[in-house]
Amino acid sequence: MFEQVLPLLTALLAWAAWLGWDGEKDVLPDGTVSGPYEAWQVLGLVVTVGAAVCRSAHRGEVSAAVAGSAAGLAAAAWVDWSGEGDGLYVVGVATVLVGTLAVSGALAGATAALARRRV
Repeated sequence: MFEQVLPLLTALLAWAAWLGWDGEKDVLPDGTVSGPYEAWQVLGLVVTVGAAVCRSAHRGEVSAAVAGSAAGLAAAAWVDWSGEGDGLYVVGVATVLVGTLAVSGALAGATAALARRRV
């Protein structure tokens, strides 16, 4: 049971830890706006969630690894971005969902294949 919910819980908690606290956009000297996240924050999120995906996939829970990580990150993005009011957050959430499904699917598939080869 734990392996099935680990990617979901990890995704939710990792978003809060890495991205949830930073909501301030940066205004650059030329007037353009950047942020609110820095590259190191996103990288930390990717590594954290990726580790949970690999752990669950290695233990045979490939579908839970993919679905849980995607659902967790999409839900966290929805909660974090829905207050912006312009409606474009839906596009961002959809992008997070599709991207997470693709990357976690490839990662979980590769991890499960390697685990089967070692047995």
